[in-house]
Amino acid sequence: MATTLPASAEPPEPAPVSTEETRPLSELPVGAHALIVRVDAAADPGGRLEELGFLPGTRVQLLRRAPLGDPAVYALRGTRFCVRRAEARAVQVRALPGEAGETAP
Repeated sequence: MATTLPASAEPPEPAPVSTEETRPLSELPVGAHALIVRVDAAADPGGRLEELGFLPGTRVQLLRRAPLGDPAVYALRGTRFCVRRAEARAVQVRALPGEAGETAP
C-alpha cells in the first residue's frame, strides 16, 4: 500500500551545498582537524587509503610531520596512520574551523 503525503506537507529542503574550499590532506597544518570530502580514485589506484578508512565524512587530524616534512601522521577512527605526501594529495578535505591549528573565519 502506497503512502501519500497530505497536500499541506512539503518535502524537506535539500541540504545546502557547502561553498567552503577543499584542499588536499597534504596541506593541512599540524594539529588541524578536517572532514574528508573525497578520495581521488585516480591518485589512489589500489584504493588503499579507502581501505584504511579514509572515507568521505570521516574526521581526520594531522598529528605531526617527519623532520623533512614527509611522511606525516594522521589520526582517524581511533587509529594513527603514517602517510606519504604523494598519497595524502589524493584526499580532499574541508578544514573544521575552531579546532586546533585552524581559526574560524
